Amino acid sequence: MFGKETYINRRAALKKALGSGLLLFLGNDEAGCNYAGNTYPYRQDSTFLYFFGQPYAGLSAIMDIDDDREIIFGDELTIDDIIWMGTQPALREKCSSAGIGELMPLNTIADYLKKAQQKGQTIHYLPSYRPEHKLKLWNWLNVHSGGEQFSVDFIKAVVNLRNYKSAEEIAEIEKACLVTAEMHLAAMRTIRPGIREYEVVAAIESAAGSHNCGLSFPTIATVNGQTLHNHYHGNLIKSGDLFLVDAGAETETGYAGDMSSTTPADHKFTAGQRDIYRIQTAMHDTSVAALRPGVTFEEVYDISAKVMIEGLKNLGLMRGHTDDALNTGAYALFYPHGLGHMMGLDVHDMENLGEVYVGYDGRPKSKQFGRASLRLARMLEPGFVHTIEPGIYFIPELIDRWKSAKKFADFINYDKIETYRRFGGIRNEEDYLITETGARLLGKRIPRTVEEVEAFQD
Repeated sequence: MFGKETYINRRAALKKALGSGLLLFLGNDEAGCNYAGNTYPYRQDSTFLYFFGQPYAGLSAIMDIDDDREIIFGDELTIDDIIWMGTQPALREKCSSAGIGELMPLNTIADYLKKAQQKGQTIHYLPSYRPEHKLKLWNWLNVHSGGEQFSVDFIKAVVNLRNYKSAEEIAEIEKACLVTAEMHLAAMRTIRPGIREYEVVAAIESAAGSHNCGLSFPTIATVNGQTLHNHYHGNLIKSGDLFLVDAGAETETGYAGDMSSTTPADHKFTAGQRDIYRIQTAMHDTSVAALRPGVTFEEVYDISAKVMIEGLKNLGLMRGHTDDALNTGAYALFYPHGLGHMMGLDVHDMENLGEVYVGYDGRPKSKQFGRASLRLARMLEPGFVHTIEPGIYFIPELIDRWKSAKKFADFINYDKIETYRRFGGIRNEEDYLITETGARLLGKRIPRTVEEVEAFQD
């Protein structure tokens, strides 16, 4: 947790932004993995953490702006809980550490909300993403799943606070990024032909644990880098393979790091791998050079895509006018995802609140394949923290579908692509803070160019 004043000030800013009404915060409960006593690793709701700092299950909270009350609803541990979990501070002490002086039993929240409804108070709540949230809204407010009327004003107010990272938040994110870099270096030291993917995963996750960090998302570590979110780890690493890792650390306070790296199994790139890898490096470097306040992230995305198109044209994989290849979406055969996303208490920060609010400042997203996956497009501002992660992929199923439909044949040389059919994919990713004058890398730089990767693995 941060100091008490941090949470008091955050809640004051939120109440000022909303002005009136009642704000309902749903904390997360434990969830059974295969029976009630064997739970998934617990993670508190990030917005609850942001305003109340309490990483414990079984809590919800209300900020009643009209009556000037801030209440956490929850129950003190029983003797059975203490025997099972050990001695802990009382819930009242925990709440006091975040500046909350009013604590009520969890079973009284329904009555409090009912009285608020009877008074005609506006009750604001955020979109639900867990089953227990939906059940609580049903039981407490008679809001049925599928018919939720969450508060857009509440979403916007939360986004406008959480998008701008404070100095203490940046320090936590930087800590996560430093550990994340160690995770990737551990992977690069481990990767070699003849071992299984899960052996690399063991090294990655051991590096996180050795720094008292968890994972900010399930580890991606695969010889099938063309599959964007591949969580299968059973393949044998063979000579000639490229190995893609996308992994991140999460600090005790819940802040995330997120980096990707791509490494040759043989510790040397083949000529074909080197050609594609250098294009991806140019995409990355050009994107980073463009980062500064006042530029939209979508503009930076377009810059990265144009660099890729030009590079692939030089290899004979694409043709035609670069701007036309970009505007029609032909480039997305090789680059079907976005350039990056906001990052903070969530690795995709506030994705549960909606990308249109977090990454687009309320404007609608494109529906064009590839561009539709751009999670961040808005004007960059100081205090934003986001990733940079351009990629190049050869996805056999997508190639076959587009080729059979003769899709974008004016821009794509399908015959040439056949020689890259089993190439896989390349993605390298770093985390950046937008400053007053540009951008700053968070954490430390890991080997990223062809020469750096090969030198590190020698």
